Amino acid sequence: MTTDELKSSAESTIEELEQEGDIAADFLEELLDIADIDGDLNLDVRQGRAYVSVEAEGDALSLLSEPETVQALQELTRLAVQSKTGSFSRMILDIGGSRDTRRRQLEGLVNAAVAKLDDGASQASLPAMSSYERKLVHDIVSERGLVSESYGEGADRHTVISRG
Repeated sequence: MTTDELKSSAESTIEELEQEGDIAADFLEELLDIADIDGDLNLDVRQGRAYVSVEAEGDALSLLSEPETVQALQELTRLAVQSKTGSFSRMILDIGGSRDTRRRQLEGLVNAAVAKLDDGASQASLPAMSSYERKLVHDIVSERGLVSESYGEGADRHTVISRG
């Protein structure tokens, strides 16, 4: 491939991700309208994924920003995108800052696991979580100079932390 072809390929990927974001936003706008919830949608492309965030004043999104609800809405939105594009979507949905809140919770879980390692454990297991959450955990663990691996299948897939 020539440099121009590579550049064109990368641009089309960004265009495809922007299209995913637009489709996701349309789907989410309809859901918010049905639920009579006001929210502002922001679209971005981050780390090779469409990233859609929903923000609102006050606690308008409090019912939707629980981690399990965000995960369920993300899966529904991904299915809506997939049905329109015919391609698997790795789109990320953030509702009312839920992703930052979840990252802080995961940091707390990693802190507790590190405390177990400091107390002499050879490894510490975290509960099962989504692939996105496991990716965040792997990043947090790596930043701290430790090692993490995922084990298990499907809904039971979890992360184990060790000193390496």
